[in-house]
Amino acid sequence: MLSKVDFVRQSLGLHLFFARIMKEHALFLQAAFVAKDANLAQKADALRKEFDGILKEAVSLANGIVGCDVLQSGEVITPFTLNAEQATIHLTGVQIPTEITQAESRLCCGANFRVTPMFEQRVAGLNKKAIKATEDLIQFKTNVLCDQLDCRIFTFNYPLLIKHIIREAELYCKTLKKLQNREDFTYEKDALDQEFFWNRQMAEHAKFIRGLLDPTENELIGKANEFGCEFDKLTEAAKKAEENTADFAKVTLASLKATKDLRNFKAQGTQGILSCSIRSVILPLLADHVLREANHYLRLLKSFERV
Repeated sequence: MLSKVDFVRQSLGLHLFFARIMKEHALFLQAAFVAKDANLAQKADALRKEFDGILKEAVSLANGIVGCDVLQSGEVITPFTLNAEQATIHLTGVQIPTEITQAESRLCCGANFRVTPMFEQRVAGLNKKAIKATEDLIQFKTNVLCDQLDCRIFTFNYPLLIKHIIREAELYCKTLKKLQNREDFTYEKDALDQEFFWNRQMAEHAKFIRGLLDPTENELIGKANEFGCEFDKLTEAAKKAEENTADFAKVTLASLKATKDLRNFKAQGTQGILSCSIRSVILPLLADHVLREANHYLRLLKSFERV
């Protein structure tokens, strides 16, 4: 069973990563609808603002509490996040509250702190609010995907991308519910599940990048395709490791190396998109978004490797 300190620290660390991911999912949905579906864009905007509030509250509670491994991993913000938000505001007209990012940049990590019953209750309340908002977002994404697959609406997002972001929302919700029940991390099973999940997500990131680059960007398209194929193999390896845990350390090592390489590729891509030197239909914030997810996965893989 989780201690009060671990419950608070893990909950707030999770929100700093995932609440930002969720609000950006809503923005990516919002920006991809056509004029006919202005009502869907408005619904996505309302969901985005709800996660703005959740993230803002998490930031206000997190200073001196969240672990240094989380704050220093690049999963909360990167050196590009603020500029990516500002560029995305300019390109889409969506008013992103950049003051949250600025507040995150000032967060300090903590080691020793005392959890009062009132503080624990505030965090549990934030978790409850996030679960409800995430379930609403999952339902919205699912409805959009169903309407897209039945040709009732058009969106510039791939169906697989919408399925991809549903999975991430489901993981956030599932993890929050485990935290609310004070369930501790079961190393062997949970680590294998995480590697299978994130290897598949990394494979799809590479394929999305490949498909959103301009057809003239041959070298980058080829590199993205290589990463897609590599992570497809790692996803399969992680799946097999669930049946034979003796292979787990080997899969972790291979996933770690591949994710570092993909992270570097994404970082270079984010720089290129921000400087307008890469031709694509990738929003600057989407480039930074997938970079943060690679950083998050790297932190998890390093923790698995140490055990």
